Amino acid sequence: MGLETVIKDIMDVAQAKVSEIDAEADAEASRILEDAKQSAKEIKGKRLAKAEDEIQRMRRQELSSANLEVKRTMLNARKEVLEKAYNQAFNEIAGLSADKQETFLKNIIESHESKGSRIYSNKESEDMVKKLSSIEYAGNIDCVGGVVIENEDGSIRLDYTYEGILDSVYEQNLKQTSDILFG
Repeated sequence: MGLETVIKDIMDVAQAKVSEIDAEADAEASRILEDAKQSAKEIKGKRLAKAEDEIQRMRRQELSSANLEVKRTMLNARKEVLEKAYNQAFNEIAGLSADKQETFLKNIIESHESKGSRIYSNKESEDMVKKLSSIEYAGNIDCVGGVVIENEDGSIRLDYTYEGILDSVYEQNLKQTSDILFG
């Protein structure tokens, strides 16, 4: 065997070894590249899922905030309507004619004067209350109308002023009134 043949054999073996190493390197590079692509897909998927979750959370938060604002606005509107109804009722009571006031006071006094020994009213109703009541007239109070009846030692005061009666009726029937007005 000649030297050239030996060199050619060595070169062929070396060339085969280089091709084999190149093939292994290409396979390793392809595997690394595929792993990197797969890892990038996973990272991208996780980030997309996280972004979707964040968008959903923000959407729920905004929706909840909007619903709360709508409820607050509706409650304020309802409150205004109820206050308007209260004020209208108050104005109606304050504007009662003298005949109706006398009838109203007569009913209150007849029903409740036995529970006290003194009676109070506003200045405008003083003469009418003195005429209708058999208990001591004790003076004037600041009210639109009605009376306050007090026991002997002043420890019990029964408020039958128009404001007191209206406030009591309003508070006791607030839910029912709201249900009627707003369903």
